[in-house]
Amino acid sequence: MPDAAPHSGSASLREKLGKLGIDDESGLILHLPLRYEDETHLHPIHDLPEGRTVQVEGVITRSEIAYRPRRQLVCRVEDGSGALTMRFLNFYGSQARAYVAGRRVRLLGEARSGFFGIEMVHPRCRIVGEQEPLADALTPVYPTTAGLSSETLRRLIRQMLQRREDDGDPQRHLGETLPDAVLQRHQLQGFRESVLFLHQPPPDARVDSLRERTHPAWRRIKFDELLAQQLSMRLHHRQRRTHHAPPLPAKGSLTGALLDSLPFALTGAQERAYAEIGRDLAADHPMQRLLQGDVGCGKTIVAALAISQAIENGYQAALMAPTEILAEQHHRKLTDWLGPLLAPLDAAIVRLSGGQKKKQRQAALAAIGEERALLAVGTHALFQEMVGFGRLGLAIIDEQHRFGVHQRLTLRMKGATGGTMPHQLMMSATPIPRTLSMSYYADLDVSVIDELPPGRSPVATRLVADTRRGEIIERVREACREGKQAYWVCPLIEESEALQLKTAIETHETLKQEFHDLKIGLAHGRLPPREKSAVMEAFQRGEIQLLVATTVIEVGVDVPNASLMVIEHAERMGLSQLHQLRGRVGRGSETSVCILLYQKPLSATARERLRIIFEHHDGFEIARRDLQLRGPGEFLGARQSGVPMLRFADLERDADLLDAARAAAEELLGSHPASANRHIQRWLGRKSEYLRA
Repeated sequence: MPDAAPHSGSASLREKLGKLGIDDESGLILHLPLRYEDETHLHPIHDLPEGRTVQVEGVITRSEIAYRPRRQLVCRVEDGSGALTMRFLNFYGSQARAYVAGRRVRLLGEARSGFFGIEMVHPRCRIVGEQEPLADALTPVYPTTAGLSSETLRRLIRQMLQRREDDGDPQRHLGETLPDAVLQRHQLQGFRESVLFLHQPPPDARVDSLRERTHPAWRRIKFDELLAQQLSMRLHHRQRRTHHAPPLPAKGSLTGALLDSLPFALTGAQERAYAEIGRDLAADHPMQRLLQGDVGCGKTIVAALAISQAIENGYQAALMAPTEILAEQHHRKLTDWLGPLLAPLDAAIVRLSGGQKKKQRQAALAAIGEERALLAVGTHALFQEMVGFGRLGLAIIDEQHRFGVHQRLTLRMKGATGGTMPHQLMMSATPIPRTLSMSYYADLDVSVIDELPPGRSPVATRLVADTRRGEIIERVREACREGKQAYWVCPLIEESEALQLKTAIETHETLKQEFHDLKIGLAHGRLPPREKSAVMEAFQRGEIQLLVATTVIEVGVDVPNASLMVIEHAERMGLSQLHQLRGRVGRGSETSVCILLYQKPLSATARERLRIIFEHHDGFEIARRDLQLRGPGEFLGARQSGVPMLRFADLERDADLLDAARAAAEELLGSHPASANRHIQRWLGRKSEYLRA
């Protein structure tokens, strides 16, 4: 780290700092405290507030190593107002030799009532002299890593702040990046003032505002962080528009024929989404649009219209899905819709997946390379090296959060020729909360389908304890005897000693013994692809009444006659997964039920998840609650690779700052590009290089 840690020396220290994300001077300054300790005051022992971390000073009057109930160092400390016991359950010999009777010590720790009165267990203790001055600022406690203490970080940061005036460029690290007009409009205090306050808060600072991060200094830091993210994503968006893509205007020949052939009318939301996509496809720069909507809202037909628009312009399209089951379903639907329309063109729709026989695979690859296949549907196999598209104009990625940045880019590069990139449409049935869409997805254009097609029946959700399993079995028997179909979902394939959950294989065997008169199928991720396809097709044809499955059926399975779902160990699953699974029923006109079987005792988090899924059916609201529970890192999945993550701002609590940062980003990019560049460099540094990827 150049200049960041004078006199710090070794590469080892640099490596440890690197683990904390500190690789330059700005990183050190922006390594802000987790919390603060108050060493500016001394509390009399007789009046210590219990349960709070406080500082006391006194003289050790007795010190001994006790052996009951276990070996420990016990010292009696008195300050004239009272006495407390200082106890070390783990200690070094040097401590026993240092903490002897007559020594004056200053302790910082949590006071609590013990068997022998007030005590502090493992306080921070140091030997002091008479009248030794107290700290003149609150003591910051920094995030650390193994082998790097908070004290070392305090020293390095203090050195950095002290040399700010002496390094020949006082604006280099603490200088202002924002124009006065932006500061005044959003009522922000200066960056320098904010950083110095947070690293060295005065004794009279309001600790609650620091702890809750509501102080104006924290507000400035969070605004700056959100602004850096907005600037980087906006620049990414602008940069993409400098690339070239084949214009694919709507000609109406194939898209019109497709609309005329459908047995249903598009909803208003579907029409609006396709209009937005259609305009993007007609442009000469690459579309990068996210189509999102709740389970069952009809995203696939919108994708089919986009595919038709690409094909009627003489280009190929590819649709990639994360699972073979979903890829097969897309292939089946798109063949039903587009197959008859493409037949006069002597064009094919092919499927490409890892589970295909070699002959099928070679035929599909040849059709793609020779441009006889105008649409290729598949899994990860689509972006493998041997796949070569003749004229790929549109790449569609379903359940995009299941693919990494580089996987999505690799598929897109299949159509990159002579500086021209294909258009890209990403789809997600996991609705993205507004604040997440405004921040981590700010580089994308977003279309939302916010209404369900008519005729969809609501799904009733029931929470049932595992102890009532017998009642649920009878409920399933009754539904299947009435001609309906049911799912029984298990979270694991085979026994796990760690989790002790019901498995799909075990449950399948148990239910076969319970239901002698029913045809029961089994589907899980380790089945050979052809077996899995055969089971799913039999279930779709109604030949299987009850399907026992893992979460492999989470996305894409569409069986209108399936109106009952039982989910084992629902308390172990995330909100998004539960909502996706529940969306597999309620796809016909029958009233459907989703039963969430849970096992006691429930953790507080599991109880909250089950409460949310029971009370809410709107995917956007569920996603918002999910974001609150999990945070953006887990929610984003693979997208977080290469995207600047937030350290200080909270998307829900700081939504007002997010709105302000979005507005400020546009202003800086339009009127103050130099300020925008300085701001990005301060906050992202080398991380901003991903913008050029």
